[in-house]
Parts: sequence; structure tokens; C-alpha cells
Amino acid sequence: MKREYLKKATLTATSGASDVNQIVSDILADIETGGDAKALEYAAKFDKYEGNVLLTADEIEAAVAQVPDKLKADIRFAHDNVRRFAETQKATVANVELEVVPGLIAGQKAIPVDAAGCYVPGGRYSHIASAIMTVTTAKVAGCKHITACSPPRPGVGVAPAIVYAAHICGADKIMAMGGVQGVAAMTFGLFGLPKANILVGPGNQFVAEAKRILFGRVGIDMIAGPTDSLILADGKADAHIVATDLVSQAEHGYNSPVWLVTDNRDLAERVMEMVPQLIDDLPDVNRENATAAWRDYAEVILCADREEMAACSDDYAPEHLTVQAEDLDWWLERLTCYGSLFLGEETTVSYGDKASGTNHVLPTSGAANYTGGLSVHKYMKIVTWQRATREGSKPVAEATARISRLEGMEGHARAADVRLAKYFPGENFDLSAEG
Repeated sequence: MKREYLKKATLTATSGASDVNQIVSDILADIETGGDAKALEYAAKFDKYEGNVLLTADEIEAAVAQVPDKLKADIRFAHDNVRRFAETQKATVANVELEVVPGLIAGQKAIPVDAAGCYVPGGRYSHIASAIMTVTTAKVAGCKHITACSPPRPGVGVAPAIVYAAHICGADKIMAMGGVQGVAAMTFGLFGLPKANILVGPGNQFVAEAKRILFGRVGIDMIAGPTDSLILADGKADAHIVATDLVSQAEHGYNSPVWLVTDNRDLAERVMEMVPQLIDDLPDVNRENATAAWRDYAEVILCADREEMAACSDDYAPEHLTVQAEDLDWWLERLTCYGSLFLGEETTVSYGDKASGTNHVLPTSGAANYTGGLSVHKYMKIVTWQRATREGSKPVAEATARISRLEGMEGHARAADVRLAKYFPGENFDLSAEG
């Protein structure tokens, strides 16, 4: 049985995407040349904000005071989960060494980057969780300086809950600046900030394009597109929960794809009937986003069996992948392409998005084919080193000289030759390229 599309998307995540490259390139060039003043000019234009850019201790304290105690407790709970998971991830990277040949030791060392720039969206929704996800992992990785950057609201500034989250998670500076100008300020080291070594965090198409253009002179977590989610469900799945989970992710934005892949036609039809009803019950902005996402980008795919379902999912390589099917261990072993996996109806993408501990900055638009999401590892450079005794270097020098000559790289060969001549005077070596 071929895959049967009970609902087929009319658009993809890249459909109708504006060519923002020139706009973003011009803004970046302007700010790099004009520095602080030009960044402030763009902030006034786009953020409609002329307040303090780097929050003072008093401003942070005032913002923290506005956050209800119940929300503070929830933020601390989420921060603790993310921190402990990040610490566990970090423990998987060890400094190691190996005696490659007697007397020659090679090693690996993990070194965190010095400065991280964490972008926290604050436009359509205040992404409190993004502050937790990005700042916490940078802190656990051991970055010496962390800047949290979030777009301010006119006359208000950065959302107090974002300020609180960034502050308790370990941000050294909190910057009230959004969009391309915020990304540029962190990259170029404006307003007295250190130049960021890496930029992380989600953002709109202009933020994503700025990161893409700047990649190379600064590291980035990934080039992100609209968020996407796929659910694998069999006939035993609860149709209402499946439909609710699809809607919960469709509300992200008008172009956020959601996909249902199943081997049960009855389940698929029930979900397709429920989703519009659940969308209609959302608040206005959420309803508008979810309606467009479901109408234009959603797909419902019927497969022959679970193997075909898994193959279909791997082809899509979704950012978020949920399994609501029997034999969860089989799915965990079989599935290979996803940003983050949610096994069973007892967990959901929303948990990972907000508070369960895994990171919500994940690869989109099929990028899960080749990369994972944000983790402490993204902030760390895995570097190598070696040292040798003179005896230990001897066989390596001989092989290096011969290989280099075979390649035609005489300078490389002579770097080995001089060591052999110095360390083993009077000894003859066959260092020619010929057999």
C-alpha cells in the first residue's frame, strides 16, 4: 500500500517566504559601520523603544518584583529540570587521552566558548521558556559571559517574566533590543558587550536570516525555519489527545506544519473532524495561526503498517516527533530522524517546549536528518592535543615523511626528517616515496 494522503498540504514551510536577505544584509552592514548609534536608530524604528538597552540591576529587580510568585515557582521548576538535564549531557563529554603508539599520546579536551548571545523572542508570544533553554545550557556549559537579548515592548521594555527567567538562569547582561539589531549588537560587541562566539535561540525570519548571514564569523545553533511537529498514532491512540496535540503545535504560527501519520483510517477521520472544532475554541491570535497552519500546511497520511509509518516519519525528519502507539520500545529503537522524541500520550511536545528538561531549540524543515537540537555541546569546542617522547615520535615521523612525499608535500616531509636526524643521529631511514 502506498502512502495515502487523506489531507495534503497546499504549501510548505518555504512557500511564499519573503526574500529578506537584502534587507537583513543592509541592516547588518549599517550597524557594523555605525555601531551603537545605528543599532539604537533601528531599535527606535522597529522596536518603538527608546529606553535603556542594557538593563541595570535596579531595572532587573523592578521587573522581578512584577512576576507573580506562582509563575516564579514554575520558572524555577523548569530551570531546575533543564539545568539537571544539561548537566547530565555535559557529563557525557569527557577529556580523554590515548597512547596511539608507545610514547605518543593524543587527547581530546572540551572547552566552552567565552561569550554566548541568547535571543529570546518577545513578539507574538513572550517566550519565557526560550530564556530558560538558552541561558541555562550556556551557563552549564561554562560560558564566561552570557547575554540574553529580547525585543522590548513600547513603553514597557522586556517582559518581566523573561527578565526573571534570564536572570535566575545566569545571564550576565539582559539587553532590551530585538530583531536584526539585537543579533547584530551581540555579534559585533556593541554597548560594551563582549563579541559573541555563538548565537542561539529561536526568532522570526529576520532573526533567522541574520544568523545565517553571520554564520562563519560567529557560531550559531542552527538555521531555523517555522516549527513543525509530527504524530505517529495507531488505532489504540486517543483521537481527542492526538487532535489536541496537533492544534497545540499549529498555534505557533500560520506556517507551522503539523502532520499525522497513522495506519488506522477511522482514527485519522476522527482527528480530522475534531481539529477544526478545537481550533475554533482558541483565543483570537492563536485561532488565526492554527487555522492557517491546519488549512495550508497540515497533512494526514495513511500507511500500511508501523514500519511504513516509521519510514514516512524518517523522510519528514520532524522537529518534534510524538508516538502514540503500542510497543514504545520498538519505536524508540526504530526511529532515526527527529529533533526531539515524545513517547506515549503521557508526555507531549508542550512538556518539552516548557518544563520537562529537554531543550526546545530544535532543528526544523528536515534538518533533523543531519543535526540535533541545542545542548551544552553546542557551546563547547571539542579540541585535540598530542605529545610524544622521541622514541614515540619515531614511527610516526617515518610514516609522515613517506606519505608526505607520495603526496608531493616535501615541506611536510622535511618537518619529519629533521626530527629523525636530530633524535636518532647516525641511524639510516628509508624516507622515500617509492615502494
